[in-house]
Amino acid sequence: MSDPFYITTAISYPNGRPHIGHAYEAIATDVMARFQRMRGRDVRLTTGTDEHGLKMYQTARDQGRPTIELADEMSGYFREMYRKLNISFDHFMRTSDPAHHAASQALWRAMEANGDLYLDRYEGWYSVRDEAFYDESELVQGEGESKLSPQGTPVEWTVEESWFFRLSAYQDKLLALYNENPDFIRPESRRNEVLRFVEGGLKDLSVSRTSFDWGVPVPGSPGHVMYVWVDALTTYMSALGYPDPDGEWGKFWPANIHMIGKDIVRFHTVYWPAFLMSANLPLPKQVFGHGFLLNRGEKMSKSLGNVVDPMELAERFGVDALRYYLLREVSFGQDGSYSAEAIVRTANADLANSFGNLAQRSLSMIFKNLDGIVSVDYAVAKDDTDLLTDLQVMAEERLPREFEQLAFSVGIEDWIRAVFACNQYVDTQAPWALRKTDPERMRAVLMTLFQAVRTLAIAIRPVVPDAADKLLDQMGIAADARDFAALADKDWFVKLAAGGFTVGQPVPIFPRLELPEGEGEG
Repeated sequence: MSDPFYITTAISYPNGRPHIGHAYEAIATDVMARFQRMRGRDVRLTTGTDEHGLKMYQTARDQGRPTIELADEMSGYFREMYRKLNISFDHFMRTSDPAHHAASQALWRAMEANGDLYLDRYEGWYSVRDEAFYDESELVQGEGESKLSPQGTPVEWTVEESWFFRLSAYQDKLLALYNENPDFIRPESRRNEVLRFVEGGLKDLSVSRTSFDWGVPVPGSPGHVMYVWVDALTTYMSALGYPDPDGEWGKFWPANIHMIGKDIVRFHTVYWPAFLMSANLPLPKQVFGHGFLLNRGEKMSKSLGNVVDPMELAERFGVDALRYYLLREVSFGQDGSYSAEAIVRTANADLANSFGNLAQRSLSMIFKNLDGIVSVDYAVAKDDTDLLTDLQVMAEERLPREFEQLAFSVGIEDWIRAVFACNQYVDTQAPWALRKTDPERMRAVLMTLFQAVRTLAIAIRPVVPDAADKLLDQMGIAADARDFAALADKDWFVKLAAGGFTVGQPVPIFPRLELPEGEGEG
């Protein structure tokens, strides 16, 4: 497949440093992007920072510094996190970028040309923290006389002149979209929430602000800047060079998947498709609202003191161990819980003790007992072909089928079962004993294991790319022979042996992790 595949993370609001939720979303998105590249698709992954809005303006004002200076600093932390976590992004788009301003204004003009924008006066409830407008009926009672948004954030009564978008005109079109394309919103629980919201009736949306100037100027309307969600959502197109049809935008739009947190599903599945319908532009194919990551079952908050820096976790446990744990242990789409102990336990059980140990002892035995020589000169037994056939089915059918559906934990479960099967094969065949009793059978077993380890390493490569590549380097597997097409190549082993490759002294790729002294189950 050489067809284009475009995937995006949400565009992070950099009012604070990145947290583990940002890392989780970025890792899942990256795994999907790497997986699709390994399937032969031409992939683009966009991420970035959503730097406009009242919240950024107020934070910078309170710190006594220019807003762009705050945006530069905070955006840098997100870029650093993506690099640290080995996120293979193609575009890191900042909404303060002039090219993004131009794209947002192009979208605005297209909506205006369709007659969907009009000037009026906004009076209603606004949450600075959510950067969202709420109807009176959506508010919940706070302490005393105070009112809160459905997210539990403070709201304030806002009165100002504003441009409005005719969202009410798109209710039936949106409902038709959801019905005709059930996979537009996933998982199903998010789709049901959105359906109920839209069926309840849509009101026109305030899409400009005049009380501050930190934003994209509204074309032809001095004093107005765009509502932050209009320009934030446009990032998915501005990163591709919209509105230039001859560049990447013409090739990669519409997006295959917007990967977002469940708290911003409404913006992506109601406002965004309505804006695009208005501008006569193609709609994204799918919006996936993943769940929250909880710290030992509790939602993270600064007041509880349980907010975790993902950079610290990556430093302590290793990037690949963190990536593996988050996708193995959390059913994607649902909320999940994590802890330092759980990361250590899973990484040690699956990566160090099971797969790492399998690879290490297999390559070590080839190095010590066969002088590292890879050979096809041996008699194949049924146990050997049965094992390798099962691994091929896992790597070429079962795991890809689950990853395509974003069921990462299910695909990884298939993979670890295959690892266990290989370890069972080692124990049953006992090549250390065969060395004395039947050296030729030992050679067959070790060559079978070499092929098995290569299949396992390629299959899990989207999740643990650095470790998998270090292992494949030791096995003489060329950098351009580590994808699903390579897995389907029946002659790879013959070619490797014919090239005279020999295994050197192997280096362990998954060190056992330890918890710092005094840190245990809480």
